[in-house]
Amino acid sequence: MTNENLEQKVKDVIEQLKMYVRQDGGDMEFVALKDKIVYIRLLGNCVGCGLTNLTYKEGVESILFEEFPYDINGVELVL
Repeated sequence: MTNENLEQKVKDVIEQLKMYVRQDGGDMEFVALKDKIVYIRLLGNCVGCGLTNLTYKEGVESILFEEFPYDINGVELVL
């Protein structure tokens, strides 16, 4: 899979996941994919929320690991 294809597929998954964080007034956006690390930014009510680690580590990261087990090594937050 080319990096452009992988990036688009990651964006598609993140787009699908947005509906869950939007239910609580939050949002997130894809920032970049570099060296098998996906960078995202949390927005809205997600900023400063005590459940941020749960949202991006146990939520977004675990789903991306399932979808792309050989292509993604982690998810990092960008402020």
